[in-house]
Formats: sequence, structure tokens, C-alpha cells
Amino acid sequence: MDWKIFLTIFASVFIAELGDKTQLATMLFATDKEVSKYTVFLAASAALVVASAVGVLAGTLLAEYINTKYLHYIAGVGFIGIGIFTLYNA
Repeated sequence: MDWKIFLTIFASVFIAELGDKTQLATMLFATDKEVSKYTVFLAASAALVVASAVGVLAGTLLAEYINTKYLHYIAGVGFIGIGIFTLYNA
């Protein structure tokens, strides 16, 4: 395993997930005294794993048809677009 790539991906996803709607929803589920915190943790973790698997599969399929260099450009433009949209609406 390439630990540099692993840690880069881990840090990117971890930072992206901090404070997002998913984390807030998970916190709200955890506030319910009748719900097991273990269940909340397992369900939220499973959901992130499945969502990540969908992302990996989609990326793999896209890479079959589109040059990886262009996918990086598309992703970069997409992130910049989201940033501009967020700043505009702030």
C-alpha cells in the first residue's frame, strides 16, 4: 500500500466531511437517548463506505472513457465553481 496516497486521500476526505450536513445529521441522531450510539456510528460509517465505493466505481468507469488528465481538470473546475457559488451566496 502506498501510505503517502492513503494519507492524502484520508486527510482530504476527513477535512471535507468535517462540519458538513452528514456530520450534523449524525450528531442529531446521536442526541436521541433511545438510539444506541453504536448503531448511529455503524450506520453512518456504513453509509460513508458505500458512498465512497460509489465514488471509486464512478471514477473507475469514467477513467475508462475519459483521459485522467481531463478528469482532473473537470474536478478542479467543479471545485472552483462550487467555491464561487458558495462565496456568491455568502
